[in-house]
Amino acid sequence: MKKLTATILSFVFSLVIGTMAFAADKPLHLKTAWMDEHESFLMWYAHEKGWDKEAGLDIEMLLFSSGMDIINALPAGEWVFAGEGAVPAMMGALRYGVQVILIGNDESFTNCVMVRPDSPIAKVKGFNKDHPEVLGDPKDVKGKTFLCTTVSSAHYALSSWLSVLGLKDTDVVIKNMDQAQALAAFEKGIGDGVALWAPHMYKGEELGWKVAGTVNTCGKGLPIVLCADKNYAEKNPEIAAKFLSIYLRSVNMLQKEPLESLVSEYQRFFLEWVGKEYSAELALKDLQTHPVFNLEQQKAIFDESKGQSTAQKWQGDIAKFFTSVGRITQAECDVVGDGKYATGKYLDLVKEIKPYK
Repeated sequence: MKKLTATILSFVFSLVIGTMAFAADKPLHLKTAWMDEHESFLMWYAHEKGWDKEAGLDIEMLLFSSGMDIINALPAGEWVFAGEGAVPAMMGALRYGVQVILIGNDESFTNCVMVRPDSPIAKVKGFNKDHPEVLGDPKDVKGKTFLCTTVSSAHYALSSWLSVLGLKDTDVVIKNMDQAQALAAFEKGIGDGVALWAPHMYKGEELGWKVAGTVNTCGKGLPIVLCADKNYAEKNPEIAAKFLSIYLRSVNMLQKEPLESLVSEYQRFFLEWVGKEYSAELALKDLQTHPVFNLEQQKAIFDESKGQSTAQKWQGDIAKFFTSVGRITQAECDVVGDGKYATGKYLDLVKEIKPYK
């Protein structure tokens, strides 16, 4: 009986040890949130290559139609890390303490206001001499209707464009629509202008619509950012660092490989993950118009050694701008206006970016 008991106990002990070892080897499942945009390709590609598994993580990518949809899903625990625009990130910091932990790419070239080619707005260029590439005259814009995903990077583009013309949001009619709805409605003749981000703006260009102004031509900066649920990231900083290392591995690939060589994978990403067909020309254009930043560049952007970091300034400027147009209150701006929720502390924990080949 003693021998039998010892044998059973030995078996149970071996089973427990084996189960613990299996659990230790199993990648940690992480729910992450993304949109149908360039930055999502980097994480999708990394997941396809198994780079997340190599880092000990199993990244689940959830698709959302806008950054504010992502923010609104946070209280329900639908994600712990996300890629979204700087504008919803600011709102997420205000409402839920979201942290900005990385710059996904530069979106200032690919958020714009578009008008039809026969619009009076398209006939005037350089009304504001400080912004010579911007189209429009205040008298042709005031009172007109614009389709826009409100409190988004597209909204920032619209408000920035209006500001260049000496106007405010209240000087026009803004109809809130998600990007797909705005694109379809404007194509059907609804509205006098539309605010779009890539890739939707590329469809507008194919239809012959004119870019009245981008965030860049309006003199503003606009990053796509990677965000974290603050409560989760601060309890698990090493996991946040691993998440960043996976994304940055794809950044290294984009910076070093000919972008033409990635077109087929970019097309597959949009077809399989988003359900959209992209031409090779459109895929290459999207890759070319979204600059990305490697680990060294990221650390420079988040560097606070001489005061407010560049990342914090970008976020703070957005808060101040939306305060000036009445979208958030001064009291709310006081909470997020310094951009301090943009932090490089998880970047500092990234020890290694593995080779992408």
